[in-house]
Amino acid sequence: MREKLQQLGGFLAGMVIPNMGAFIAWGLITAFFIPTGWVPNETFAELVGPMIVYLLPLLIGYTGGKMFHGVRGGVVGAAATMGVIVGADIPMMLGAMIMGPLGGWLIKKIDEALEEKIPVGFEMLINNFSAGILAMVLILIANVAIGPVVVALSNAAGAAVDWMVNARVLPLAAIVIEPAKILFLNNALNHGVLGPLGVAAAEGTGRAIHFLLETNPGPGLGLLVAFYVAGKGMLKESSPSSMIIHFLGGIHEIYFPYVLAHPIMVLAMIAGGMAADLWFVISGAGLVATPSPGSIFAYLAVIPPGQHFQVLTGVAIGAVVSFLVGAFILRINPVRQEESEDAPVMAAVPGLGD
Repeated sequence: MREKLQQLGGFLAGMVIPNMGAFIAWGLITAFFIPTGWVPNETFAELVGPMIVYLLPLLIGYTGGKMFHGVRGGVVGAAATMGVIVGADIPMMLGAMIMGPLGGWLIKKIDEALEEKIPVGFEMLINNFSAGILAMVLILIANVAIGPVVVALSNAAGAAVDWMVNARVLPLAAIVIEPAKILFLNNALNHGVLGPLGVAAAEGTGRAIHFLLETNPGPGLGLLVAFYVAGKGMLKESSPSSMIIHFLGGIHEIYFPYVLAHPIMVLAMIAGGMAADLWFVISGAGLVATPSPGSIFAYLAVIPPGQHFQVLTGVAIGAVVSFLVGAFILRINPVRQEESEDAPVMAAVPGLGD
């Protein structure tokens, strides 16, 4: 089982790692040019939405399809990913990781079945139409099927967090919040559940712990430091720039691909989030509003008087715990990477390449 999980992690990493440069480019544009960024610019800020909604998932879908069947598989994988993108209201990195490889694998099987049955002179026609018809079918299926699943996940995560808040077991909320963030449900949780709860709680005391639960930049920083210290390859090399984008720029989405590339690292995020949240509960920490974006500078702007020690210590605790757990995981279960980005990796997951 452990070997299969490592192989699956290597397969996912093969889709994410080659595209890290695009993720960093998006993160830098976001950190600099959004209205709450370092140098706001309305024109450049218009790039942020299309890049995360369309460009990044399509790159992952293309890479996933190419891993199975070269450029032809990549084209079908990217086309299939488009159905997921349009069918959901959040960036569909996870959907791209499903539809991209599925498209590449299916077109590979179709080509194998038709290889010796195509009449001479009709190869290009049949190859183009087989890929086009398959892509159309996958686009329609993804468009209809993925949207309701995403909505259900978002509603379930929101209901679980709401219940934990009402049951006064706030540290356990990290068990739901951290995995949900990796699936790009962070905005739905923050603005749909935790934000309104925090506004109501802040009316009486002037501060609310709810604003700290999803926005804490500490666990993400610890994760990236763990990759820098104990990781390897492109994930290690790109982590310093991601730290700046995440911790100083407040763009938490920049570390999500690191977890998607090695899913077991979500345990480090949960550990860091739970430790920080426990400290926040014990110390009575809170913010006056939601920090936007969730950078350390935005935190400093919304910390109420007399709460700096409690809040900043919680950020530090989250970072340290996430780093320790993440570095330990990377030491005993390192990221599995292929020798070449172009090498076929369908053999990484038993049965997928058959």
